[in-house]
This record gives sequence, structure tokens and C-alpha cells, in this order.
Amino acid sequence: MKLYTSELAERARELHAGDKVLLSGTVYTSRDAAHKRIKALLDKGEDVPYDLRGAAIYYAGPTAAKDGMAIGSCGPTTSSRMDVYAPEFLDRGLSAMIGKGERSEAVCEAICSNNAVYFCAIGGAGALACKCITECEVIAFEDLGCESVKRLRFEEFPLIVAVDCHGGNIFQTGRKIYAK
Repeated sequence: MKLYTSELAERARELHAGDKVLLSGTVYTSRDAAHKRIKALLDKGEDVPYDLRGAAIYYAGPTAAKDGMAIGSCGPTTSSRMDVYAPEFLDRGLSAMIGKGERSEAVCEAICSNNAVYFCAIGGAGALACKCITECEVIAFEDLGCESVKRLRFEEFPLIVAVDCHGGNIFQTGRKIYAK
């Protein structure tokens, strides 16, 4: 299924765990250090680097771009490290998260209650993933280097719906299938 980030908030109910998606549109990178700073800004009532409402976050720390590329290797990082922040970000309107690995029960519940989605990207394929990213701009926390917040432009970036807003979760259903 082809999907645009601008449609995520309204089309999340159409997505089900296991669906394959080619995502296009604006996505923001944010990881541990950036999440900590964004949370501190939210706690102080200050502006954050991007509007969380309707946003999609990619848990990634891309490398520098090589000649002719918008970005270097850009694979997903382990999502569970952001679980402490995710429920609040979802409650504030975040539409989607992209990373790898399982999420906590609190995050899965927040995905359901906020009609959001968690996508998994293929780990270990960052050099291939960067071919689906056509633009990259550092927009905040430049001092964090590869962990700075960047605005990316995805063009048919391949993803799998890992946790949907209906309670579907490939990590749970997958274990049940293979346990038989």
C-alpha cells in the first residue's frame, strides 16, 4: 500500500499489523538524546522543533551523506529506548513512529487510544534505506551530531505495520504462529 505521511492521522484505522507500506512524505529523525531535550521543552511549555500533531518520527541516527546522496546510511535504531517518551508524544498528536523491535505495553495502549501506528523498518539495511530519502535538513540540536533532529523526505520508504491502532501487534501474533 502506498501512503503519505500527511494521511497517517486519517488513515491509521485502515492499517493492520503485518501490512506492507511504501511511505512518502515528511518524517523527522529523533532518538534518545533528542527525545530527552524535546521532553524538557514540553515540560517547560516551550516550542519543540516540529509540530507533534500528525508527525511521523523515525528513530534513526543517519550518517553523513556521500556525494550525490541526500543522506548517508539511515537504518532504524531500537525503538524501546524511546518508550518512556512515546505515550506523551502520542497523546500530543504524534501519528506514527518508525524503528525496530518491540514496544512496551504502555506504548501499544497509547497507539490504540490515539489512533496511531508503529512501523518497523528493516534493520541492517541503512545503506539501502537511504536511497528512499530524497531530502535531509538538520532542524534542531545540531550539537548532537548524527542524533540531531532532521527533517527528511521519504519516497516510497518500505515499512511493515508492527503495531496498529486496533491492538494488532506482529511481535505477539508472530510468536503465536511460530509456537505452534
